Amino acid sequence: MVSNNSSQKTEVTHGEEKVENIILQFLSKADRIDSCADHKAASLAVGVESFKNVLYDLKNRGVKTRYITEVTRGNIDSCKEMMKIADEVRHIDGIKANFSVSETEYVATTAAHQEKAQPLSRVIYSNVKDIVEHQQYIFESFWNRAIPVDQKIKEIEEGDDLADIEVIRSSDRVQDLYLNIVKAATKEILLIFPTTNAFSRQYKIGAVNLGKEAANRQNAIFRILMPFHESTEQTVLTLKREENIHIRYIEQMSETMATILVVDRKSSLVMELRDDSKSTFVEAIGLSTFSNSKAGVLSYVAIFENLWKQTELYQHVKESNKQLKVHEKMQKEFINIAAHELRNPIQPILGLTEVLRTKINDTQQRELLDAIIRNAKRLKQLTENVLDVTKIESRSLILKKERFNLTEMVRNAIADSGDQIRSENKDNNIILEVLATENVIIVEADRGRVNQVISNLIENAVKFTKDCTITVTIEKKDIGREVIVRVKDSGTGIDAKILPRLFTKFAKKFETKGTGLGLFISKSIIEAHNGRIWAENNDDGKGATFSFSLPVS
Repeated sequence: MVSNNSSQKTEVTHGEEKVENIILQFLSKADRIDSCADHKAASLAVGVESFKNVLYDLKNRGVKTRYITEVTRGNIDSCKEMMKIADEVRHIDGIKANFSVSETEYVATTAAHQEKAQPLSRVIYSNVKDIVEHQQYIFESFWNRAIPVDQKIKEIEEGDDLADIEVIRSSDRVQDLYLNIVKAATKEILLIFPTTNAFSRQYKIGAVNLGKEAANRQNAIFRILMPFHESTEQTVLTLKREENIHIRYIEQMSETMATILVVDRKSSLVMELRDDSKSTFVEAIGLSTFSNSKAGVLSYVAIFENLWKQTELYQHVKESNKQLKVHEKMQKEFINIAAHELRNPIQPILGLTEVLRTKINDTQQRELLDAIIRNAKRLKQLTENVLDVTKIESRSLILKKERFNLTEMVRNAIADSGDQIRSENKDNNIILEVLATENVIIVEADRGRVNQVISNLIENAVKFTKDCTITVTIEKKDIGREVIVRVKDSGTGIDAKILPRLFTKFAKKFETKGTGLGLFISKSIIEAHNGRIWAENNDDGKGATFSFSLPVS
């Protein structure tokens, strides 16, 4: 037995009495039941009295029931009885599945039914949501392919259960058959052209015009699916003016090289494309298959309808995507303008406040000015981050590369960060130290952007660290072809929920300060230098290490 939790389970039950109880309980609890069974199962459903009584009880209670089976000469009476019980019954040739599914439960027999009505001795039961939904999808797939059971019974009783299926090799004969089928249409013509050339060739032999005439004469619906091309655009526009003709464009199908014709949902003609470069229908066409098998014809109808709906959905998605791009552009423009407008007043506020602070000796007033300066700096950093994100997403981030000593730059960045830590984190005893394998490591990069990455990583470490040492190491790897910078802390570490999306936008815990943009910007900067950036929790369970690599000049 497999179980997701105490209420969901999947199990196999043995024993006739237990099996019967499970099935009866399943039937009694459902508000909607869909069943699928082989040709032997109908006799079991109506032949075992307890099952039959429950099925009639379902009908009396107004439970919606659908049933799929295979109708044969041997089970017609049972199928007719089932038609009295179920709301809808359909037929599929050769169906082997034996299961029932409700809104929340699923039962299935594990072996084919016996020739005579006998109780079942083994059954699979599940109320696991994923399994139930999977079986509902399978049933709907079968249901869409099935035909009404009374139609199949009529065919068998009238001796008309053998469909006419013919493979035709003669292109000339196919052309005559093609035109005659289209001409005889009374209700509906469905046509799928695999290529623009196929449409042009069949338009030349008169197939499309015959379909138009049949549509106008019989008030039939003529629908066409075909690839778009400028060479046929004017012809298509002319056809679309006809009231009963509807044309939609699909992508050219490289794997489906056949014209598919379905007329009145009674007959189909599938014409394989042998050589699309030929100018005439007879030269281009290969083997063709004619069929009036209802199951086969309805399968092609289903293919057509699915493609038809997909074109509609594609158009909706295309329009939505177009609108989304316009909105996204407007949003980015607004953010860019807003960030620039914020940037202009921030610097004077920050500069003048710092000047004012030097002229005031009152301790309380200086503390108030310190608060203004801290918040102005945060606002400045936020503005810079927003501008950087805008540049990254618009692919306008420009690197000003130069050769410089990375070791020296890291030491300077650590010194600057140390001053900031001492001024802003007076209650914390945080020590910054640097370990470098070489005093001179030359890289060709954007000095300001690399400094920004290091400052971001140190600031991130400080945010989650208290009273400890943050170590920055610099070392050459891969036989001196790259340098790796690591920022290691002994703080709280990286939350497991955040780790998979750590370097994406707004990746942060709800309760932590900041925008969650710093690591996203750092990743974009490093990757723009053809480097890598990653993070991991430390092996000792204390803190985390953020690392990035850059090519060495």
